[in-house]
Amino acid sequence: MSDSWVGIVMGSSVLVIASMLVAGHYRREQRRRQLLRNLDHHDWWDWTRH
Repeated sequence: MSDSWVGIVMGSSVLVIASMLVAGHYRREQRRRQLLRNLDHHDWWDWTRH
């Protein structure tokens, strides 16, 4: 019985760590997408002046 509990605890901790890594990756990709979109942004004032 003790071995099965160790397996359950270890498996649960691995799943929690993996889900945290996936969430962090998703947030980084969202931030990267936002920064790249803003990098290509020009205000209309810049277009009329140059």
